[in-house]
Amino acid sequence: MTAFQHNQICHFGLDEAPLAPGEVAIAGAGPGDPGLLTLRALLLLQQADCLVFDRLVSAEVLAMARPEARRYYVGKASRCHALTQEETNALLVRLAGEGRRVLRLKGGDPYIFGRGGEEAEYLIEHGIGFRVVPGITSASGCSSYAGFPLTHRDYAQSVTFVTGHCKGDRDLELNWAALAVPHHTTVFYMGLANAELIRRELQRHGMPAETPVALVERGTTPEQRHVLATLGDLVEVIEREAFRPPTLIVVGEVVRLAETLAPAMTRLARQPDDALVSRESVPGRMAL
Repeated sequence: MTAFQHNQICHFGLDEAPLAPGEVAIAGAGPGDPGLLTLRALLLLQQADCLVFDRLVSAEVLAMARPEARRYYVGKASRCHALTQEETNALLVRLAGEGRRVLRLKGGDPYIFGRGGEEAEYLIEHGIGFRVVPGITSASGCSSYAGFPLTHRDYAQSVTFVTGHCKGDRDLELNWAALAVPHHTTVFYMGLANAELIRRELQRHGMPAETPVALVERGTTPEQRHVLATLGDLVEVIEREAFRPPTLIVVGEVVRLAETLAPAMTRLARQPDDALVSRESVPGRMAL
């Protein structure tokens, strides 16, 4: 792992007004690897007085914030919420009302199954200024790190992101016929609990049981693991391999490319015995 200094501020040539007292920034932290954080999100981390963050924001990303910034954990897992969404909304308004510079930090992208739109609406209702900074969404990051693209001219000319879990634990009602088409990739977020439904409905609408499926757990992190399965044995593989959230389910012929691309990819992680580096030892490295 690369060592960074935390007492230095990074300066980039970005044309952006500073985060103002009483303003909320809703920002994506990416899928887990701190190297996938955007420069704009990093600048906000260095300015914020308060961090309101989700379960999937990595400790490495949080470590880039100002040491004196107050931290509020509002993580959500299935049927287990540190705060309800309504309580989180109220917290953002309260902190901004106190004149704090607030960073609402979400795993992935805040506008892709991140409830960022709901929070933005609430801030508008209460007269709170806000900005939104996109992040690399889990579908893009996890598929790349697992060794396959989401689109490819020979295999998939379109891709759909689907939530596998509905608000209030309602039944998952999707346009299954539109998803069970050839030359298409479907990414299910939060779909483990509905894996049997996903398998059944896609097959019922004409998708062959042999269609390849990738399962990617904790993608882009050191704990990432991914397995290639088929639609027909999806549920059995999940149970046998004991997959746990967060896991993406990616359905489509394009995932077969993982067998070719993943072994040939350059390894991103450093060797455990590599010496720690700093800005002084590596030209061009930026200390945080």
